[in-house]
Order: sequence, then structure tokens, then C-alpha cells
Amino acid sequence: MAHHAHPSSPSPSLESRILAALVLTVAGIVVQILGGVFSKSLALLSDAGHMLADAAALGLALVAQRVATRPRTQVRTYGWRRAETLAAFVNAILLGVASVWVVMEAAARWRDPPDVKGGWMLAVAVFGLLVNLVAAAVLSRGPSHNENTRAALAHVISDAAGSLAAILAAILILGWGLRRADAVISVLLAVMMFWGAWKLVVRTVDVLMECTPRGLVPAALEATIRATAGVADLHDLHAWTISEGFDVVTVHVTLDGTRHGTDVSREVSERIRAEHGITHATVQAESPPSTDFYQPVSTLTRRRA
Repeated sequence: MAHHAHPSSPSPSLESRILAALVLTVAGIVVQILGGVFSKSLALLSDAGHMLADAAALGLALVAQRVATRPRTQVRTYGWRRAETLAAFVNAILLGVASVWVVMEAAARWRDPPDVKGGWMLAVAVFGLLVNLVAAAVLSRGPSHNENTRAALAHVISDAAGSLAAILAAILILGWGLRRADAVISVLLAVMMFWGAWKLVVRTVDVLMECTPRGLVPAALEATIRATAGVADLHDLHAWTISEGFDVVTVHVTLDGTRHGTDVSREVSERIRAEHGITHATVQAESPPSTDFYQPVSTLTRRRA
């Protein structure tokens, strides 16, 4: 018998936050392209290209967030919740590709340092940093988050790091004429970006491969079930994550004949919820292999009567 409760649908505020971050990012792209062309700054144009990739990722996240709120159907009984994880996985791949692109651009700048207008470069880079900080604040606010918004936030933070690099490079160019400074800083930032992308890939792959939810110890979960009165044994225990905040457990328990299967199933579900925080538990109660020591509660009641 199954006892469970479905978690609520993703909050609409998540979608509005991603949309706001996307609008801010697009505005920053336009300004950086115009500033890069006017100041002849490859650094600004490269940062605009980086932001363009992140804008595409944010757009994908927005679409996925909207799709994830669709109701379940007879074909997709869990709805579209995995769309969030798929989008986060793609976002992580894009972030990794962007980090490789930054290294390639840094190598080109090292070989042929651009002659830029440092003052304009500094002003536009500061504007880009402010845009990214506002977008990050928008994505971070509110009590609800999921892998999708975290992936989007990682992109915005990487954009902010890129703007900081452009600011530092502009200062070094203006103050000391070190035109290769942005190339060195870009490589360091690319390493940070790649590490963030790798962590996102690991988390999303765990969900897609239906690994045990993070923080859940299978041995502890099994001990919780076995400690329930009326449980003699268990088998086919599975625990996985459908989407962020939606963990699932299924298990077959063998009864010891002292309690009714309905009561045992209910208590197992309640213990899993109380001790492990998983509200979606499906518990199938089964009779012992031999029925000599087990009689249904209804039969015992009739005999006493």
C-alpha cells in the first residue's frame, strides 16, 4: 500500500527571477558590444560573447522552468519536473564550453595584445559588473530555489567575474600599460568557471542517473524501515530524485504477522518522512512466505467473536 504526498509545483517567482536576470543580461550585452566597438576592446567584446552564451542559457532555463510547471499526464506521470534538471545540465555544459573559449581568447590576446581605450573600457566594465550584481541579487532572493536557478546564478556570477577581470585589466592598462594583464586574469577565471561547470554536471548527472539523493544514507534508511513494528524483512528498496526537492522512496516490506499491512505501511511512510524528510514514499506490504504464522486481522476478529 502506498502512502505519499506530492510536493508543491515550482514557485512562479522562480520564473520571474530568471526572466528579470535575462533582461538585465541582454541589456549588459548591448552596452558591452557598443562599448567594445567604440573603445576597440577585445576584452569587452569577449565578455559580451560570454554574456551572450549565458543569456542563451538563461533563456533555456526560463523555458525549462515554465515547462516544469505543466501538470502530469498519463504518459508523463511525474509531469515535466525533469526539464529543470535537463536545463541545468545543458547550462553546465555551456559554462564549461565558455571557459574553454575564454582560454583560447586569452592565448590570442597574449600573442597580440589589443590597443584599447582604457578609460572607456573601465567605464563599460563597471557597468557590466553592476548589471551582473543586480541580476545575481534577483536570482538569489526569495525562499525557493532549485538546480535550474542555481545554474542560472552560476552563469551570472561567472559574468560578474568576467567584468571584474575587465576592470582589473583596464586599471593595469591605464596605470602601467600592461596590455597582457587581461589574458592572465582570464585564464584564472576560466579555471574557476570550469570547476563550477563540473560541479553542476556531477549534481545533474546524479539526478538523471537516479542516484541516491544527496544527504540520504541508504543504510540509515533501511534501519528506519526495519525498526518499524510489524516489519520482518524488506527488499527492492530504491531511493532517487525526480527533481530538486522531490525525493522518492519505494520499498517492499515483509510482514511478521503481528500487525495489519495497512498500519505497517502507514507507519513506515511516517517514519521515513520524520527521520529522512522524504514525503513521497511508496510502501508495499507483503505477507510472510509461510501463512501458518499469519492470519489476517479480520479472521482473528471473527474467531474471537
